[in-house]
Amino acid sequence: TAEAIGNILDNAVKYTPAGGRISIRVRPWQFYTCVDIEDTGIGIPEEQWNQVYKRFWRGEAAAAKEGVGLGLYLAQEIVTRQRGYISVKSTVGAGTTFSVYLLT
Repeated sequence: TAEAIGNILDNAVKYTPAGGRISIRVRPWQFYTCVDIEDTGIGIPEEQWNQVYKRFWRGEAAAAKEGVGLGLYLAQEIVTRQRGYISVKSTVGAGTTFSVYLLT
C-alpha cells in the first residue's frame, strides 16, 4: 500500500511546478477508506485517464520528465490485489486527483 501511494505522490511531485500544491485527504466510507491525492500540476486529458495505468505508457506532456511509465501501473496492480481500486479526475493545466479506495 505504501508503494502504491508513494508512486502516486511521486508523480504529483514530478508533474506539479514550483509553487504548486499537493494535498492528501483520507475519508472513511462504509466498506472502503478513500485516500485522495490532489495536485495542481499539468493535468491529464480525459481521453487518457484509462491509459495512465498501462505498463510503460507515458502521455505527451510527461515525456519531458524522467520516468519509464511503471509507477501508476504498479500502484493499480498493488491496490487491485488488495481488492481496492483507483480512480482519476483531472483538468489539463489545473491538476489531478487520484483516489485510492482500500477495503477497511
